[in-house]
Amino acid sequence: MRRLAILLLATALVPGPVSAKFVLAKVAKPSTAHEKFAALSQRYLDGISTYAPTFATALGDHRGDDRLPDVSAKGRAAQVAEVKAMLAALGRIDRAKLSREDQVDAALLDNELRYEIWQNDVLRNWSWDIQIYNDAAGGALYSLAARDFAPWPQRLAAATTRMEAMPAFLAQARAAIVPAKVPEIYATTVAKQNGGVVEIAEGMLAPHASELDGPAKARFDAALAGLKAAVAEHQTWLDKTLVPQAKGELRLGAKLYDEKVKFALVGSLTRAEIKARATAEVTKVRAQMYQLARKLLDQRPGASPLPILPPSPEMQQATIETALGLSYTQRPPRSGLMDKAKETLASATEFVRAKGLVTMPDAPVRIITMPKFQQGVAVAYDDPPGPLEKGLQNFYAISPIPDDWTDAQATSFLSEYNNYMIHDLSIHEAMPGHYLQLFHANANKSVLRAVLMSGPFVEGWAVYAEGMMADADYLNGDPLFKLTVLKMRLRSITNSLLDIGIHTEGMTREQAMKLMMHTAFQQEREAAGKWTRASLGSTQLLSYFTGYSEHMALREEAKKRQGATFDLKTYNDAVLAHGSPPARFVRQLMFGLPIR
Repeated sequence: MRRLAILLLATALVPGPVSAKFVLAKVAKPSTAHEKFAALSQRYLDGISTYAPTFATALGDHRGDDRLPDVSAKGRAAQVAEVKAMLAALGRIDRAKLSREDQVDAALLDNELRYEIWQNDVLRNWSWDIQIYNDAAGGALYSLAARDFAPWPQRLAAATTRMEAMPAFLAQARAAIVPAKVPEIYATTVAKQNGGVVEIAEGMLAPHASELDGPAKARFDAALAGLKAAVAEHQTWLDKTLVPQAKGELRLGAKLYDEKVKFALVGSLTRAEIKARATAEVTKVRAQMYQLARKLLDQRPGASPLPILPPSPEMQQATIETALGLSYTQRPPRSGLMDKAKETLASATEFVRAKGLVTMPDAPVRIITMPKFQQGVAVAYDDPPGPLEKGLQNFYAISPIPDDWTDAQATSFLSEYNNYMIHDLSIHEAMPGHYLQLFHANANKSVLRAVLMSGPFVEGWAVYAEGMMADADYLNGDPLFKLTVLKMRLRSITNSLLDIGIHTEGMTREQAMKLMMHTAFQQEREAAGKWTRASLGSTQLLSYFTGYSEHMALREEAKKRQGATFDLKTYNDAVLAHGSPPARFVRQLMFGLPIR
């Protein structure tokens, strides 16, 4: 899942255009706490249209479909001033007088406004994170092209204006960026992605330009030509100026990292606590994997039973590797990744429906090839429609195997993403993972809460969904699938150790690869890709383990409270009914506890 909601930096997003403007209660002269907060919530949402129009398109506010964000120094100053003014206004509202639901949203808004100010004033990532501008450029056109929220002539007219504005936007980006502060991996990654914006224009927009009348068609063609020239100029700057001069430190450092963790997790969990819990959980999950692997290998014809005594570290490692190796041979051909994903999505969907694990979505999902401007970071992601979307598609995007990979590299990748792992991937990204969860979240009446979704809640649910499917004996309880789920859980845990290690402890690539390939049993291509991903950002990788732990703790508490009346589907639906706030707020809302 890639979409995060931030006003100042809402350009770095996977788009999800929708078809209606935000609708919140507007009050002429707000007087009560509720009215004041409703007005402030609307002010924040309106600010997205003003300061981050490409994100507004993704959310469904189309007032700014023909504009790009102003990323000049003047534009940033205006945004920061507005954010600080909203934070002051929020501070004047007596939250004790708000409803419990509004108290949750107020806490989310408070965190978000402070986070935006911190990013601008302290982290200053607008000066070194070139990905922000690349994602904005690609998202500006992709959000207009991907979904049919309006007739093509309307969308093409907006795209034309955005393409005309792209040369100035890219020039603003070059002026904001300080090349020496940019980490090399940021520069080289974006240099590879830059051409993706032209691919969107030529591959997704231009084929429909025949629907425009003569003058509009001529203007579109001229804008496209201008876009291509601007992107080529930007590519020259990337290749000749940015990449050679990019010497910035990719490691965030302990001080900034610890500050960012508080914003990212919206809580008090510290780096030390996360590391301690993750380290203990690695030992626990590896032990579970060994027991399952031992039983699986003992069942082979002619196999000699393995000893029941606690294994040596070497025996544990070898046993798990041998069992996992049985799954690596069951993999799709190099050209068959997408077909296998479609097959597994259909299988998982039918299973969830048949088992009645959770209320099913009634909006479509489609597997797509990941757009070029997003490739090179994650293997897959879920791109949901905006919170006010009605009936438009959710996209489950998969990155293609690079053409320049050798057969050995492709085999390494497909050994990791074997048939069992692709089943798990489709569960995580789609059913009953992100696609299903975000469908429920978008049904929540609070648009603000949908915009300010919690990464740990969203990613934690997807990891929880994997375990739920294994517990329900998906694929007829195949032990290789259950072993794969445990491997994925181990990956989610080591994601936290990897993120903390790289950004605060000086973890080297060699150390990271050992953690991933030896401790977590990942194949070389997966581990190499995760090193790149962890180097291109920070704290997001914490969300899988922390979020999963919170979901499991919440379910266990519900079981204790409800006893024999506990029903899994009822529980799942109740959790998802609250949108995607941090799990602690869901707990407080579900159990009638104070909001804090």
